[in-house]
Amino acid sequence: MTKLFEILGTFFAGTTLIVYICIFLGKILEVTLCTLRIVLINRGERAIGALLALIEITLWLIIAGNVLSNYQSDPWKMVAYALAYSLGNYAGSWLEERLAFGLCSIQCVVMEAETADKIGDALRAHGFGLSEMKVQGRDDTDRYMLMSTLRRKLAPEAMDIINSVAPNAVITVSDVKSLRGGYMRQSAGRRSRKGK
Repeated sequence: MTKLFEILGTFFAGTTLIVYICIFLGKILEVTLCTLRIVLINRGERAIGALLALIEITLWLIIAGNVLSNYQSDPWKMVAYALAYSLGNYAGSWLEERLAFGLCSIQCVVMEAETADKIGDALRAHGFGLSEMKVQGRDDTDRYMLMSTLRRKLAPEAMDIINSVAPNAVITVSDVKSLRGGYMRQSAGRRSRKGK
């Protein structure tokens, strides 16, 4: 292990273009993993988060240690490191959005019972489970709310269905940490019954 760190130290002490590229790409990877780790741990995926933390801190020790030990003789390494840190935050949040870990809850409020029924029928036809209820608006006017808990990656599909039926519907989406019971569509074509 000591030999590996000696080799890495010698490599990062260099000033060739490949050294700057390795610092840049390594830091982007490290910060991206950090962003994903935080999201996964917040969503209850502790084991995967811990594994990512191990990889993340190993990268940090190698890259930051070598950049900081040579920063006075080669400040461009710090520039590459800082730029990669910024880009890594962006890349991590972009990747998390694309992977769409976890669950969310969609609440949709409409003014007419007939519209609520149409939305409910359309969502159910696509395999989404939902609950409907009558609620009161700001001026004690009757409104109708539909609620559905689903995988985050399915939220755009559900919102498109709602918008196609009722473009003026009020829609909110919120994260769900855990779910017990109820009906939830897992993915395209797969449905599951949770709970009891």
